[in-house]
Amino acid sequence: MERRHPQIAPSPPVSRRKAAAAASQEWLVVPAAGEQRAGEFGRHRIMEMTGLPARDLRMLDPLLSYPSTILGRDRAIVVNLEHVKAIVTAAEVLVRDPSNLRLRPFLQELHARLALPDASTTDPATDGGGDLELGDDQGGVPIPGSAKIPPFEFKVLEVCLEHTCKCMETETSALDSVVYPALDKLTTKVSTSNLETVRQIKSRLVELSGRVQKVRDDIEHLLDDDRDMCELYLTRKLAFQGVNNESLANVDSNKHASPDHDHEKKEEDGDDTESSHESSACAKPDVEELEMLLEAYFVQVDGTLNKLCHLRDYVENTEDYINFMLDKKQNQLLQMGVMLTTATVVVTAGIVVVSLFGMNIHIELMADPETPEMARIKNMKFWETTWGTVAGCAAIYLLAIYAGKKSKYLQ
Repeated sequence: MERRHPQIAPSPPVSRRKAAAAASQEWLVVPAAGEQRAGEFGRHRIMEMTGLPARDLRMLDPLLSYPSTILGRDRAIVVNLEHVKAIVTAAEVLVRDPSNLRLRPFLQELHARLALPDASTTDPATDGGGDLELGDDQGGVPIPGSAKIPPFEFKVLEVCLEHTCKCMETETSALDSVVYPALDKLTTKVSTSNLETVRQIKSRLVELSGRVQKVRDDIEHLLDDDRDMCELYLTRKLAFQGVNNESLANVDSNKHASPDHDHEKKEEDGDDTESSHESSACAKPDVEELEMLLEAYFVQVDGTLNKLCHLRDYVENTEDYINFMLDKKQNQLLQMGVMLTTATVVVTAGIVVVSLFGMNIHIELMADPETPEMARIKNMKFWETTWGTVAGCAAIYLLAIYAGKKSKYLQ
């Protein structure tokens, strides 16, 4: 009888489990009014909530390194400033990776800013009683939150910019307190350890300067383009959409009018609908409020960048000074080498004379003296030859040094 083994359901592959875990991301949802909530949302859920494409969500992934940027979309603002990665809508803000310890000051400041009395706003899509109405040239559309109280998205954007500027300013101050002592120590003593310290500081300086420059360029790009700034007015765009929906509803309700005026009414309604669409699409809302906000932080970021530029100039000046010192020492070593080489050549000339007299050849000078007088004369000739050789070598050496200084090869 054939024995049957129990069948075990195969476990899902490891790659599928990892993909399922990666599909859910940790987010913190902070509404304009109400309690915040944290949870894991899938990519498609975030796309439904914010209307963002997948490429914008990829920009907010902490595992990927994307440069700092601020993007305005139809229903949301994508904020990627340093470690602050958030999606801002007209009613709530979604903060990516809220468990990051570096985000704790940002979240505290965000809660404090939204807890202020002027931060409580109603639903922008249903709020019909705006604080300010546009003139006749823009269709008289009410714009909530545009008089004195800034809209919700600007409050969040201001907190993001303020936190980013504070972080970059703190890093710049910390680097400033380290740069000057290290460079002064290097100018005092050029050693391997001091050079390595300055190299690490310069690497940090270049990296921080690039990050600050990117934030500055992004804010400047927004300030130079009014259309990009208009895209950041989420509350205003929702108000325009609400007015357009009401106008379309009025057109639909007038379809069953009297047949005598049906054709004429359709033409008028079509003209009104088209003009309303044109006014909402082509109207250029006042961007002065956002422009003033961006200019304030642009000045702050530009000041931080100027500090970093001064630090970089000081590092480069110190490097030039160190190179001058090293060149001077190298020149001194070269001069010493030339002088020692000249002395070696001169001593070699004396050695040649000694070698000539030390050859094993029978001459009268090498013969043994027969009388004390001959011994005295021979001894005197020996010392005369010795001192004459030394004096000749010294004279040749001095003449060579004089020729080198005369030709300015030696100092």
